[in-house]
Amino acid sequence: MDTLRYELVFSDGAGSARDVVTVERTLLKGPGGHPVYSDPTGIIRAEISDRGEVRVLASGGHQEPAQSVVARPLPDADPEGGPGGPHG
Repeated sequence: MDTLRYELVFSDGAGSARDVVTVERTLLKGPGGHPVYSDPTGIIRAEISDRGEVRVLASGGHQEPAQSVVARPLPDADPEGGPGGPHG
């Protein structure tokens, strides 16, 4: 079964967590053929492989590639009990 939601943890070079963003699976595939996940704004987009490898995708100009990002799978249902679902 594919994971529908992840937390992306963006860290600095020292490994300290700086930002955590929740992303949901979209209907898109990334350059490596893996699912693309996006935050609700569409600004943070990442291709995540079945092995948890993360490739952050640019969603606009002037973005610097993220260097240290870890994907943590989340349960498929949100805390309010609604199902997490793909969107495009």
